This record gives sequence, C-alpha cells and structure tokens, in this order.
Amino acid sequence: MHSDEIEVPEELVRRLVDVQFPQWTGETLARVPTWGTDHAMYRLGSELVVRLPRRAINVVGLRKERRWLPRLAPCLPVPIPAPVASGRPGEGYPWEWAVYRWLEGTPALQASIDYEQLAGDLARFVQALQAVELPDRPLPGSRGVPLAERDEPIRARIPDLAGDVDTAAVTAAWEHALAAPVLDGPPVWLHGDLMPTNLLIREGGLAGVIDWGACRTGDPACEALLAWMTLDAESRSTFRAVLELDDATWARARGWALSCAVMALPYYRETYPVLANVARRTFAEVLADDFE
Repeated sequence: MHSDEIEVPEELVRRLVDVQFPQWTGETLARVPTWGTDHAMYRLGSELVVRLPRRAINVVGLRKERRWLPRLAPCLPVPIPAPVASGRPGEGYPWEWAVYRWLEGTPALQASIDYEQLAGDLARFVQALQAVELPDRPLPGSRGVPLAERDEPIRARIPDLAGDVDTAAVTAAWEHALAAPVLDGPPVWLHGDLMPTNLLIREGGLAGVIDWGACRTGDPACEALLAWMTLDAESRSTFRAVLELDDATWARARGWALSCAVMALPYYRETYPVLANVARRTFAEVLADDFE
C-alpha cells in the first residue's frame, strides 16, 4: 500500500508477544481481516488486539494514542481503544508497538446502518469530545488547520482525479470552501478521521470509534467531514441540526471532506480500493450538495 511500509507477518508478531509478554504466550493469534492504512493488527485471544505500525511515520500516532486515549475515554459516550501494554523494538521489528483491548462491533462498511440513528450518535460523540478540557494538548497535525494551508497540495492533486470525477466541479467546490470565514473561536478536540473505516456499528448505531492517530485540537469543522464521508443527505441534516453548525463551519466542513477525498482517491486507487471507493462516494455526496 505504501512504498515505505514493512511486512509484519504473524510469525514475527508471535515472537514479539512471546518474548515481551510471556503471560500471553498461550493466547491464540489471528490476523484481523481489515488492517487499514497504518497498522498491522492481530487479535490476541478473545479480549486483546496487537497493533504494529507499518511505517515509521505511524509511530507518532501510536504514541499519541497511548498518551491520550486513557484520558479521553471517561469523557466519551461510546468505547474507544484502551491501551493495555506497550511493546518495544525487537525480533527484527524496528519500532514501538502496543496491545489494546478488543472492541466489539461491526466495521461500518460491513454493517447494516440506521443512518438517522448513526447521525445522532455521532453528533453526541462529537459534542462530548469537543467539550473535553485537558490542561495540555496533543502534538500538532494536519487536521483542523485553516483550509488555506491545504490549498497548494489539493490543487496539485485535483488533475489526478480525471477519469473518476468532474475536476472542474471539484475545483469550484474547493474554492467555495476556501471562501468561507475562518474559525472565530477556540480550537476543540478532534478525532480527525471520522470516516466509516474508523467506526464500529451495533444494532444500526455507533458502538465504538477506533484509530486515533490523527487526534489533536483544531477547527471543529474538520470533525464534520463525516457528514459527507459517512452519512447520507437526510442524516447529514440531522447531524448538522444537533450540533447547530453555522453556515461558515458547514462550508469548511464540506471542504475538509472534499480535501480528504482529493488526497485519497489517486493515492489508493490501485493499492486500497476500499478507501478509494469511500473517496468516490464522498465526491458524489459533496458535489450533489447545494453549496451556492
């Protein structure tokens, strides 16, 4: 998937667990079917999961998770990953890694979803996260910054969308988002990546939120990218109403959804079709929206 990622076979993970955490030597180890873009994941027994960065850059996200998730979890209405052990380099594996509690739920892309219920669940989750007050903040990141800081890379990538989407329409939608007033208020806590690949579903609603490597504080509009990346037109209105998002925030949120799709589709078109298809769906939702 990435030119700089490493292979993380089951045999390597078994050695790491057995050497560093012998209390789990007897637990079964099985590859999680969907790894996502950043980590190799193996279920350890029935209650744990091992996450190992596949690239050096992903170690930063792992460190943020270990530091912040235990502090955020008590403030949130649904479960999030709970780190239980930190691994060190060894057995030929070069980086830190971690063991987490296993979260029950069906990945959103494989689940039957009640979109109205999910919209309300996500809005309440975002409200709770944005209300969190902690004395210090996570490392800076790219999510939640002013959209103007993303203008150059987005415009450079738009021509690569040709053949999949109307590039002129994408450019017009991006320019509309750029024209929106910037954030006039304090930054808030963000998950930063609330797309369907990071949501767990149970009985149609939200059962858990995973993959917090992009968490930081920033513009609340960034979190609302989920309205186009995850929801449909009707539930999108519910999400906005619950959060009482004004026109400027909503326009910037649409820009965040668009920018994520612009960057994802060319990059993952051949290597990760699941995420490429999420990007295509996002374009369809954004460009069908009335933003005039």
